[in-house]
Amino acid sequence: MASYVVNTKKQQQQMLKELNMETLDDLYIDVPKSVVLKSLDIPEGKSELEVYNEMSETAAKNTVFKHIFRGAGAYNHYIPSIVNAVVNKEEFLTSYTPYQPEIAQGILQSIFEYQTQMCELTGLDVSNASVYDGAVAAAEASLMIQERKRSDIIVAGTVNPQVLAVIKTYCESRDVNLTILKTDDYSVDLKDLKSKLHDNIAGVVVQSPNYYGIIEDVKVISELTHSHGGKVIMHTNPIALALLKNGKELDVDICTAEGQPLGMPLSFGGPYLGIMTCKKELMRRLPGRIVGQTVDTNNKRCFVLTLQAREQHIRREKASSNICSNQALCAMRASVYCAALGPDGLKQVAVNSASNAHYLAKQLATIDGFKLKTKKEFFNEFLMSCPTDSHKLTDLLAKRGILAGLPVENNILWCATEMNSKKEIDKLVETIKEVL
Repeated sequence: MASYVVNTKKQQQQMLKELNMETLDDLYIDVPKSVVLKSLDIPEGKSELEVYNEMSETAAKNTVFKHIFRGAGAYNHYIPSIVNAVVNKEEFLTSYTPYQPEIAQGILQSIFEYQTQMCELTGLDVSNASVYDGAVAAAEASLMIQERKRSDIIVAGTVNPQVLAVIKTYCESRDVNLTILKTDDYSVDLKDLKSKLHDNIAGVVVQSPNYYGIIEDVKVISELTHSHGGKVIMHTNPIALALLKNGKELDVDICTAEGQPLGMPLSFGGPYLGIMTCKKELMRRLPGRIVGQTVDTNNKRCFVLTLQAREQHIRREKASSNICSNQALCAMRASVYCAALGPDGLKQVAVNSASNAHYLAKQLATIDGFKLKTKKEFFNEFLMSCPTDSHKLTDLLAKRGILAGLPVENNILWCATEMNSKKEIDKLVETIKEVL
């Protein structure tokens, strides 16, 4: 990071003398006077104390919710203290990217560990070092499966709208023909999928658990798509993978996910983490970088950027991606989080989240007007009808310090994680009865 170095009047005069000039204005002698600003229309500077007090007053206007029942792509999970303790170490926190990998072994090893964990979690063969966020991961995967004679993409209508918007943007810039599937009871309409599949299809993008929390029948979607020679991209919640079938078991070709649930706070929407893993045969299409393990001349274990000089560097006209960096610090948070919990701990988080969500749904259903919109199985989110205006109800709950589910039309998309206790859920139900 560059620093601003102040100079004195004497130093300024010395520099002007070297340039055969008398004043600073002489530096701009060739610039038309009509475009030269004599002053900037900004407030006067303030002292550090004044700025601190003003920022504190502004921050105090924020509402910090202690009771959160909203997900829709970003989830409130407990983050073990060890995550911050490790990641906040100066040697990790200040590192940007391993431009000189031979002297960045610590950073490379942390990325290698992250890649290994993501492969174990998704069940697929190869992971990149991460991309910017989950939506970007899904969009990049959509371009990964493009071939000369296969450029049509089918996307499930149950994908998170924000993820879908990014996929659309990517496809528009590449003239990719994108088709949105119909929904059947808030999940993929398999009949519509069958009717839209053809032998020139590049692939299908499906989210499971989907935007409405429902677990999609990805295995069937994979079988149908592969029968036409297409690839399957599954966008998912990484916590759910600890409990549900992974990408290998569902025979998907690429698995993408928003990594925020793995040790990252909500943070007003970022920075987050884009997870990407794939089958071995797609490895050279994977965007970004991949860290590999090898040995040095002394036969000691070391790490290298195995696939850094990729086509986006050396064959730009044929590049499938312009991503050359990764979310190293966020990836490390995910790695430390997974290591701290271990497989059993991660599974317990998933089990507790699902159990709390089902308890929440059961208790809300005791209130007149609240009813599940589908009988299909869900993970930790579910859509429910609302007996009154959904925005009005969520506003009333917000005044009571509760961040309710997300209004979707006149329904509410509720969410629960391991953070939502039985006592908290019961209190939510009581509060709703009071405000209705």
